[in-house]
Amino acid sequence: MGSHFRSYIWDPILIISQIVLMQCIYYSFLGLWLAGVDGLVHTSRSLDQIFSYEVLGFSTTQGRLSMMAFILNSLTCALGLWFFIRRGKQCLDFTVTVHFFHMIGCWIYNAHIPAALSWWLVNVACMALMAVIGEYLCMRTELRAIPVNTAPKSNL
Repeated sequence: MGSHFRSYIWDPILIISQIVLMQCIYYSFLGLWLAGVDGLVHTSRSLDQIFSYEVLGFSTTQGRLSMMAFILNSLTCALGLWFFIRRGKQCLDFTVTVHFFHMIGCWIYNAHIPAALSWWLVNVACMALMAVIGEYLCMRTELRAIPVNTAPKSNL
């Protein structure tokens, strides 16, 4: 078996640790963004802001600000993909995994699958933003010029 550039080796421990890391990034930064939004409008913090689908709505100021926090969080998570995943091919996989586990968490928290259209629209938009921006950043890094010869030339 010859040496290949960026050959992929199946490493389930690495993949599971990256999934756990991306979930930690997702929820910790979402909590920070929501705390910042709550500080602006002086509302109380609760797990409903993260897991309840009824909070995300276009009709209330709190709902629109929570949507803004989710969108800002997708940008932050795209940076997490860039720093920790570093593979453009895997950005969509990790993005869908993070949002799938978030949907499972919302399902458990609410005792049923989220039914609000606004929740689905926000999460699909956040998935698209996170995947596209994360993939763009990773591809920029992957496509950097690789120096072939850094040694000084000698006249023979």
